Amino acid sequence: MNLITKTRRKLGFRSQYRDFVSLNKTERPELSADWSDRWARLNDVSDQHPFDAHYVYHTAWAARVLADLRPSKHIDISSCTYFATLTSAFVPVEFYDYRPTPLSLSNLKSDAADLCDLPFANQSVESISCMHTIEHVGLGRYGDPMDANGDKKALLELQRVVAPGGKLLMVVPVGKPRIQFNAHRIYAPQMIKDYLPQLSLSSWAMLPDDSSQGLLDNPSFELALQQRYACGCFLFERPAA
Repeated sequence: MNLITKTRRKLGFRSQYRDFVSLNKTERPELSADWSDRWARLNDVSDQHPFDAHYVYHTAWAARVLADLRPSKHIDISSCTYFATLTSAFVPVEFYDYRPTPLSLSNLKSDAADLCDLPFANQSVESISCMHTIEHVGLGRYGDPMDANGDKKALLELQRVVAPGGKLLMVVPVGKPRIQFNAHRIYAPQMIKDYLPQLSLSSWAMLPDDSSQGLLDNPSFELALQQRYACGCFLFERPAA
């Protein structure tokens, strides 16, 4: 936004404030609107409600998976806190993050954990998710140690703890494989499948670069490679013993 546009918006805000105060004194005198208490929001006018497509769609995908599976307990590692808190309304959730998150809700436990050294026994977890997180591990973005193989180590830890018949919900960026340091890695879907050799891919969905298409169910891996920064949602399962 250039300086002229900013100035015009500020002047428009002052005028809007004066008009509203005049109206409010007559209509709602019980609610004060003092200039000293203003909180100007000058960039929220738009034709459509803006949203982060990756985070809206992947959490919606995962919530639907859990609503269908209804595990006795779900463990989430470092995904979006909105997902953990909302799904705890219908499934008991344990949420763990490298940076502890002080959450206080019924049906929800929150604690610290290192994704490369999870505090769970081998093949003991019925249902676990790690979404839009693996791609960061080892890049130092969140204060974690630099490690070129950090993401692969984290994936092997997740694989280690999934119980026979258990499910892993995994979300990562997909497209042409590369690293955009220090933000994230982007993977070919086959890479994720190959990194988890003990697990079977039950299904996957992709939000393509053109997010207006919504989630595509079980698209071809070839289509994923045509994307630049798509969102890949993978449901893995450890075969029952």
